[in-house]
Formats: sequence, C-alpha cells, structure tokens
Amino acid sequence: MRKRSLLVTSQLAICLIAAGASQVTAQQAGPNKRLVADLATDARNWPMAARDYANTRYSALDQITADNVSQLKLSWSFSVGANRGQEAAPLVIDGMMYVVSPYDGPNPNQVYALDAANGELKWSYAPKPDPAAKGVACCDVVSRGLAYDNGKVFLNTLDDHVVAIDASSGKELWVTKIGDINLGETITMAPLAVKGKVFAGNSGGEMGVRGWLTALDQSDGRIAWRAFSTGPDADVLIGADFKPFYDWMKGKDLGVKSWPADRWRMGGGTVWGWLSYDPDLNLVYYGSGNPGPWNANQREGDNLWTSTIFARNADTGMASWAYQASPHDLWDHDEINENVLVDLDIGGASRKALIHPGRNGYMYVIDRTSGEVLSADAYDTVNVYAGVDLDTGRIKPVEAKQPALGKTVENICPAPPGAKDWQPTAWSPKTKLLYVPHQHLCANFRTSEVSYIAGTPFVGAIVDMYAGPGGYRGEFMAWDPAKRSKVWSITETFPVWTGALATAGDVVFYGTMDRMFKALDARTGKVLWQMRGPSGFIGQPVTYLGNDGVQYVAIMSGVGGWPGVVANAEVDPRVRNGALGFTGATQDLPLYTVGGSTLLVFSLGAQPRQ
Repeated sequence: MRKRSLLVTSQLAICLIAAGASQVTAQQAGPNKRLVADLATDARNWPMAARDYANTRYSALDQITADNVSQLKLSWSFSVGANRGQEAAPLVIDGMMYVVSPYDGPNPNQVYALDAANGELKWSYAPKPDPAAKGVACCDVVSRGLAYDNGKVFLNTLDDHVVAIDASSGKELWVTKIGDINLGETITMAPLAVKGKVFAGNSGGEMGVRGWLTALDQSDGRIAWRAFSTGPDADVLIGADFKPFYDWMKGKDLGVKSWPADRWRMGGGTVWGWLSYDPDLNLVYYGSGNPGPWNANQREGDNLWTSTIFARNADTGMASWAYQASPHDLWDHDEINENVLVDLDIGGASRKALIHPGRNGYMYVIDRTSGEVLSADAYDTVNVYAGVDLDTGRIKPVEAKQPALGKTVENICPAPPGAKDWQPTAWSPKTKLLYVPHQHLCANFRTSEVSYIAGTPFVGAIVDMYAGPGGYRGEFMAWDPAKRSKVWSITETFPVWTGALATAGDVVFYGTMDRMFKALDARTGKVLWQMRGPSGFIGQPVTYLGNDGVQYVAIMSGVGGWPGVVANAEVDPRVRNGALGFTGATQDLPLYTVGGSTLLVFSLGAQPRQ
C-alpha cells in the first residue's frame, strides 16, 4: 500500500490546497536528471550527506577563508517544524536545497525543497510514517539525511520505508517497506545512491534486531540484495571471493559458529551509520553495530559479524573482506562510524587507505583493498583495551575491566557511546588532516540477565556516564593519520555531536550542544568566528554555491539525539542512568538549551532575507 503524502508547491499551490483543489501541478524548479557521481565533482553542490563517496566532507569552495570568515552573517533561516534532534545534512543540487525533518510534529520525516540562495519553499513531501515507530526507536527519532541521484531524492522513514521522490516536483515515485517496527527495527541513517541502486540499513540493536544492509533498484524500489550482519554465509553474502586479511576471520558460517545456539538471530549488528564507495574497486564500505545484548555473558564467542567493517561488491552485495574491530564486544562499541577513503603515504609508499575513527577509541588506518590494519592508535582515553595487535588484527581487552554478572565495573573508558559515535569527521586534502568531533566520557557499567521479547529493549546493563579525565565531555581535534598523532584540539563542555566540515579556504566548522557554531583555522585550530544558535547543534554543516554565485554555509539547529534527549524533556535529568546511561553525562544540558527545528544559512556580510 502506498503511504499518504502531502505535496506543496509554491504559494500558488498552498492557496489551491486551501481552496480544496484535489490535484496540484508542481512547477519544474529543480535539478535535471544528473548523476550524483558527476555532481560530486562540482564544488558548487553538496549532493550527498558526506559530500562525496569517500566520506571526506570537504569542499573545494574558497570564497570563505581564514582571513574573512569573521564576516559571516546569517543570510536566511527555515523551520522544519519538529523540535527534536536535528542530525540531518542538507543536500544542495544545482541551486536547490533538500532537507528532512526528524520524526515529530504533524508531518514527521517531512522533506522540503528550498531555493538554496534565499530559502524560498518550492515543495514539501510528508510521508505519514506509522506513529508506532516512535515507540520503538532507541536513541531519539532522528534522521541523518537524504540521498540524491538521477533526478530523484531518496528518503528513509523511521518506520522502515524507502521513498523515491521526484527532485523537481516533489511527486512520490515509489515506496518500499524494508523492515518491521514490530521487531524493533527503525531507520535513522542517510541512504547512499550508487550505480542505479540506493542503500539503506536498519537501527534497533538495543531491541534485539538482526542487522542488515539492503540495496534497492532506484528505478522501481525493487530489493536487489540484502546482506545480514549475523547468521550463515548465505545470509551474510559471504562466498568464494571473500578474503579477510586475518586467519581468525576465515572459516565457514562464522556468523553462526561464533555465537551460542541461535543467539545470532537477535544479535544486533545493525547498519545505521555511514556508507562509503570506491568507484575504482566497486566496493561499498560500512560498519556494523554492537552485538546484543550489552550483557556479554549471554553471548559467548566473537559474535561475528558485529562491530565489523565490511567491504562489499556494490552490484551483488557479496563481501570482499571484513575486519571485526571488537570481537565479543563488551561495552556497546559498535563500529558504524564513517570510513574515510584516501590515499596515504605510509612507509614511503602510497596506500589505498581507509581511515576509521573507531568507537572503541582507536584511529584505524586500513588498506581498503585487503582489510589489513596498517595502524591503530588511541585518540582519546582508553583503559578497557591495551592496544591492537597488528600481527593478528585483534584488539587486546584489559582483563581487570571484564564485566561479571551483577558486578559494577567502574571507570570504563571510553563509555558505551565510544570515543566517537556517528558524528562524522572531515578530511582536508590541503592540510592532510582529519578533523574529529567526539566525546570524552567514562562510565560505570553493571550487567544483568535479560530476556528477548520482540520489539522491546534487549540490553541487560545499567550504565552511568560522566566526564572523562580533565573534567571535559567533548573535544574537536585535528589528527594526522600519517604521523599517527593529534595536531591540535579544543575541549568542550559537552560531547561534540555535530559533524565536521572542511573547506579549501582552510576553515573547518562544527557546532556544540550548548548552542555555539564555530569556524576554526584548519591548520592551527584557532577560533576565527562563532555565533550562538537558537538551540544546541548536533547536525552536519555543509557548504555550497547558490545560483547567485555566493558561497553559503548551512547547519540544522536543534539539540537531541542520544546525548541530547534530556533537553527535550523526554527523560528526567535526575535519573543518571536514563537514556541508556547518557543522562548522567548531560544532566545540566537543559540549563543551556532546549530542542529546536531551525535551519541556519550563513554567507559573508549577508543581510537576513525576509
């Protein structure tokens, strides 16, 4: 059954709808049918959440520089009408901006098409997702963005549908259901469009779901392939061409054998983070989530293929290689974080590398052709591991920190959200630095027995999080992956939960949960400009060129997400272990901000448009 939709096209359309018109002909105000791969080579556009397939979040635009960024002014703003966590990255294609709201308000997951230079609304689309989806979402009802290709905008809804929308008119083209909220599955990730397919994965690891990545045909929404994160090789799409670099990941049906009997069926490994793509190798890269439940005593073994980085053939979905970062994960250290694809000079030779800022606290540099770990260095406080053995690829747990049933293990660093969660980094080919927004948290952790009931929480742990050593809770830093070291950093009061943006003007941008949006010198980390927004920031900054030839910077303002749910009055801040333990780390956030819904767009010396 097709879902109901609302289509609004300019002020004329609004008037016609008010007058009871049954149909509205949309004005043709949008991009032609251009391929996203071509759009990514044009610096004027921001055609996917990560800007490019390599997940660099780098723009070659340079109107805004370290010398003039202090002149940034608000140019225009727009409310998406949902005062929740705003994690989405706006897309900009040929002068049109597309932005999606989270699940809240009268029209959840609504998509808006705006003139990127002045904010004029061209059309909007409201998919009307099932309200029951809100009740099974683990960590706020966010959306991390849209995808675009060949004249279509692709939307993931919280209730597990993928929708294709005509980018020029807002007309719904097809809808495909790919998950089941009755099992606890939702979708919060931004889809990725590659070679005529669109990819989407599920959320819900804390509900005992089984993770997967699904590829759909862009033309009609037909499911082309699905790769599960657990189970037999036939389900995980592991075949004769699967060649993991390390011997301990070689063997038949390890997605079953590395679990207690049938535990893989509710084992987690959800795919709710970032996807990368290498056109030369035709490989899609992504990470899978933590195993379920958090109580590791209920799932002996390595629990493959959770907390794993996969490389898959984009056409068939068959795995090329995989690397499990945290075998038998103990602390909710899933590895859905981005994989940044760059070529690096390592040991005097150029290597096709993949940089993965691990949730477990290690900055991985991996050969993206083979899965070999070239380096893995701690970039934040880590005391639950003693490093990564580069000969075997296995992380080394600290025995003294091992959880035991009913025992509170104190001072776990990093805490369950990891040293960094989903909030994406940015890479500058000019500075050769990776800009990393992340948290700095430790926790007390106590396990308990838990039973699986479909569609209900399946965690088995009580967690209390707090600031790490030094008393700060967030950091924004520059990391040199070749030298394997931090170059500079800024500490923040709260976890830094926004994405990063790097530009050819040698400026990097990020936001804070206490309402500051900042521009820094990319080489030194000096704060060059900052402004206070209407709500805290957990979104993804982007930059683009409007049809007026002006470079703009845009970001959604609206605190929320896992760390910010306390500011939306969803959780009692006095209960430290609320929100799966994050409340303890952000109890004071309501003193700084409440939820918001505003898209903010800046340019040099601009006067706000009415």
